[in-house]
Amino acid sequence: MFLTYLQFWARMVSCAARGGWRFYLWCGFLFSLMLTGAYAYSLQARHGMAVTNMVDQVSWGAYIANFTFLVGVAAAAVLLVIPAYVYHDHAIKEVVLIGEVLAVSAIVMCLLFITADLGRPDRFTHILPFIGRLHFPVSVLAWDVVVLNGYLLLNLHIPGYVLWKRYLGEAPNPLYYLPFVFVSIAWAVSIHTVTAFLYSGLGGRPFWNSAILAPRFLVSAFACGPALLIIIFKIINRVTTFRVSQLVFDYLRRIMSYTVIMNLFLLGCEVFKEFYTQSLHVASARYLFFGLEGHAMLRPYIWSAIGMEVTTAIILLTFATHQSWRLLLVGCGMTIVGIWIEKGMGLIIPGFIPDPLGEVVEYIPSVVETLVCVGVWATGTLVFTLMAKVVINIQDGSLRLAGGRASVAPPAAPHEPAAALSAH
Repeated sequence: MFLTYLQFWARMVSCAARGGWRFYLWCGFLFSLMLTGAYAYSLQARHGMAVTNMVDQVSWGAYIANFTFLVGVAAAAVLLVIPAYVYHDHAIKEVVLIGEVLAVSAIVMCLLFITADLGRPDRFTHILPFIGRLHFPVSVLAWDVVVLNGYLLLNLHIPGYVLWKRYLGEAPNPLYYLPFVFVSIAWAVSIHTVTAFLYSGLGGRPFWNSAILAPRFLVSAFACGPALLIIIFKIINRVTTFRVSQLVFDYLRRIMSYTVIMNLFLLGCEVFKEFYTQSLHVASARYLFFGLEGHAMLRPYIWSAIGMEVTTAIILLTFATHQSWRLLLVGCGMTIVGIWIEKGMGLIIPGFIPDPLGEVVEYIPSVVETLVCVGVWATGTLVFTLMAKVVINIQDGSLRLAGGRASVAPPAAPHEPAAALSAH
């Protein structure tokens, strides 16, 4: 069995490394971006955080903004896990493993962004057991460390075990993965909830002191996650022989239809709370939406984000438009960008402006920060590309142990014609 396990890993690596010229071109492009990001990070490691535009007044920037967004992407995998494992939806069960490896890729990027924001990676040792002090359960940051790493382990174990059994041609034993599935469902909610508590628990930052910050995080994650999955599944249908059922696209589109509207509603609640009272703490929101003391760098971005989300809602809720593949994909793209702005730069930066002394110090990521971010995104994309390639090959039977059974997975639901989302 041990030799079979080694062979399994060797064949997975071989499968991930093989492909046509388009595959090698794509991986080469991502690898070049990774090298560029690594070079930028080497400059940061050599010269310190001075090469970034983060200062004492604005101490969190692009790294934490991307981290916050990607935690939501990771949490969104639960939208496939619940119908696949709990309700045994065969169509979604065919693609749930791809959703789980997307969560793994997102958590990997989260950890890389945290590493970049630390400045010195060796600072991780301060929270390692027996070396440093995690301060668990007193510190909310300690909770974030636990839930992120725990979620990563869960999303490595569940698809890893299922893929191993499918490689052998055997039926997965529910006792070895189903309990972890139920834990991962609660854990997915916890990772974004704890991240929200990191912000709302900082009493000195009134812009983040909101009881609905955690629900906003979850709703926006459940809007952005399906949008990203729709684009990914559409690409998979186009460039591979694996076919994602139309039922999956319809399910994800319905989820988006609800959550985009809910996200706009919760944003409206925040705007009312900030501006109706006209308290002293409205300064951060005023800077974000209208500018403050002649400083208005984020104003066009946040209004563009709101405009993109409203446009997506119109596309999804109008019968004449939501049937169009092109408009659906455009709406998915606008949802991803809009929520990235809203949850990233539109959330992190205003929390620091104005500072406790009343100063307005605007922040724009430096070239080094931008290149490091690009390198981290390229790393996560490459990780997902290679893992998804292995998943697809095991799913369709291309990668299977010689002599194993042909298939033990329940049959997938029949693929419905694409009439419901025909191209216009």
